[in-house]
Amino acid sequence: MPMTASTVLTARALLLDMDGTLVNSDAVVERVWRRWADRHGLDGDEVMKVVHGRQGYASMAVLLPGRPMEQNYADNARMLAEETADMDGVVAIPGAAEFLASLRGVVAHALVTSADVALSTARMGAAGLSLPEVRVTAESVGASKPDPEGFLKGAAELGVAPEECVVFEDSGAGIAAGRSAGMRVVGVGPRAGFHRPDVVVRDLRQVRVEVLGGGVVRLRVG
Repeated sequence: MPMTASTVLTARALLLDMDGTLVNSDAVVERVWRRWADRHGLDGDEVMKVVHGRQGYASMAVLLPGRPMEQNYADNARMLAEETADMDGVVAIPGAAEFLASLRGVVAHALVTSADVALSTARMGAAGLSLPEVRVTAESVGASKPDPEGFLKGAAELGVAPEECVVFEDSGAGIAAGRSAGMRVVGVGPRAGFHRPDVVVRDLRQVRVEVLGGGVVRLRVG
C-alpha cells in the first residue's frame, strides 16, 4: 500500500501532470464527457472511470472499441475545442501556485500533460498558474498515458535519468505511465490512492521542497 505518513524523496527532476494535479478541471471534464456519453448511449459514470489522465482519442478507443481510430481522432479534436472554450470552474489545486514558485529557477521540472498546447495554456491561465518552461503536451507524443512516452520525453528534455525523476499524478493512467517509465510517483488527490503510487497527498500543500545543491532536491511529502 502507498505510504501516507511523511515521506522523504530525493530527485533531480520533477515531472508534473496538469489536470487533477496542478489544476482542478473536474467540473468541465464532467460536463464535456457526460455530454459525449449521452450522444453515444453510454453510461456517464462508467465513462468517467476511464477518461481521467488519457488523451481523448485513447479514452474513446477504450469506450468504443469497434470504432475506427480516424473517427476517434476527429471526435477528440472537437472535444478539445469544446474543453478549451469552457473554463467555468477551473481552479488551482490548493498549494499549486506555491509549489510551482518553489521550483522556478532552482529545480528541473516539466509539465507532462495529455492536454494539447491550447487547452493546457488556457487551463493553467484560468487557474492563475505559470507554465513551466519545459512542456510535454499531446502534440509532443505518439502515445497517450498510460504509455510512459510522455514522462520519458520529459526526463530526456531535462537531461535527467528516469530513475532520478519523481512524477506527480492523480489518475490511474498517469500513475501507471510514471511507474512504467521507471519513476517514483507521488499521487495527488482522492483518485490517486486507488492506483498504488509510492506516496499519496491530499493536495500540494503537503509537499515541501528543499534544494540540496548539485541539482538534487529533497521532497518532504505528507
